[in-house]
Amino acid sequence: MSTLSGGQRQRVLIAMIVCQDTPFLLLDEPLNNLDMYHAGRLMRELRTLSHSQQKTVVIVLHDINQAAQFADTVVTMKAGEVMAVGRPADVITQETMKDLYNVDVTVLNHQGRPVIVDTV
Repeated sequence: MSTLSGGQRQRVLIAMIVCQDTPFLLLDEPLNNLDMYHAGRLMRELRTLSHSQQKTVVIVLHDINQAAQFADTVVTMKAGEVMAVGRPADVITQETMKDLYNVDVTVLNHQGRPVIVDTV
């Protein structure tokens, strides 16, 4: 594995986890080192795996737009405390982003899913 890129290593590790065939997958920042194509592909495959094989997939992400696009349920946390739980459209709001990150953003709707745009 020493000759693989960071993204290739990440994909190999995730494949090894999936092959263990457990009812739960717990992934911490699985999109690190992945380009946009591979990140989207991985998220689609994990969502398909979750729905078709009824596996519980828990993913820690800091890319809120990725979470909004692919998650069935989003949990937001601040300082170790759960702030909100629910559908992405219900949880990912301008107010939530302000409370969590103290940033002013615009939250748009694209095909029923929120998309965060930085207010410059």
